[in-house]
Amino acid sequence: MKLRIIIISVVVVAIVSIGVYLLVGSNDGTSSTLQKVRVERGTIVDKALAVGTIEPENEISVKSKISGVVNRIFADVGAFVRAGQPLLEVRPDPTPLELAEAKRQVELRQVDFDNLVREKTRQEALFGSNLISPKEFEDFSRKYTEAELQLKIARERLALIESGRVTIGDTQIESIIKAPIDGFVLSRSVEVGDPVTPLTSFQEGTVLMRMANMERLLFKGTVDEIDVGRLKEGMDVEIKVGALPNDTVRGVLRKIWLKAQKKENATVFPIEIIIPAARNTVLRAGYSANANIIIQKKPDVLTIPERVITFRNDSAFVKVPLPPDREEERYIKTGLSNAISIEVVSGLKEGDVVIEKPVKKIE
Repeated sequence: MKLRIIIISVVVVAIVSIGVYLLVGSNDGTSSTLQKVRVERGTIVDKALAVGTIEPENEISVKSKISGVVNRIFADVGAFVRAGQPLLEVRPDPTPLELAEAKRQVELRQVDFDNLVREKTRQEALFGSNLISPKEFEDFSRKYTEAELQLKIARERLALIESGRVTIGDTQIESIIKAPIDGFVLSRSVEVGDPVTPLTSFQEGTVLMRMANMERLLFKGTVDEIDVGRLKEGMDVEIKVGALPNDTVRGVLRKIWLKAQKKENATVFPIEIIIPAARNTVLRAGYSANANIIIQKKPDVLTIPERVITFRNDSAFVKVPLPPDREEERYIKTGLSNAISIEVVSGLKEGDVVIEKPVKKIE
């Protein structure tokens, strides 16, 4: 009977001991129960983010040099046109008073000129007989030439008002507005029948269309002041367009502004990025995009997640497992980081295992 009691007691003690050991072992933070990560080779990229839009390098406003109304439209939005190709026609639409004044000016200038033509014969005869001085004859000749030019100007103005076409010297002015460059029509601001104000030295004139060569595009955006000090012209850029999530457009940083701007209570610097013409992605003016400017890139280096590292006094440490269920803290030298993964310069080799820090529970 006593032997039976002894055996039962030993079994109970053994079971309790095993349970306590398992309970303690599962909560002592040893390497057998913690998550581990492996040292692997990968690429670390340090980059700065820029936010902006895709825009043409040169966008041109098409305007008319004559006043009137839009009579015909030859090219619409989205059309590709060559330089010199008709875009639209402006029909002169003078007021009755403007037309009457132009005709009266021609008549008045014609009368003045006809009188001087008759006077010219008399002046030449007087000059030939030495009855007038050379200076008097020169003054008359200048007056005659001026009258001839004034008549020509009045006729040209009348022709422009009536037909919208006139040749002044070697310059042909007409009511057909032609494309100034090879490119696409981005927008059209007028409809048939709309009035047109001409471009002069005193007024900007009506914008009829906007054109651009879509082969020469730029990314125009801003970067935070924290990153701008690390940027240099010529850096490679990867651009992600919001409307094209599966495509990456590459470019080169071309310009960094010297003066900052305030944007939503933040200090930012404008930048420009050249987008090469040779690309497979169809881009449109005005696309919103994010640009990752590559500051430094290291391919095929040893990497680990930055979260497994403990930093103390400018030094980095990780915990590595040791057999059977022990662990040790090891100093490592780190390199480039992208805030998620970090380069391991020394202290670990490819394939090594590192213990991940336990997640702290908030009580």
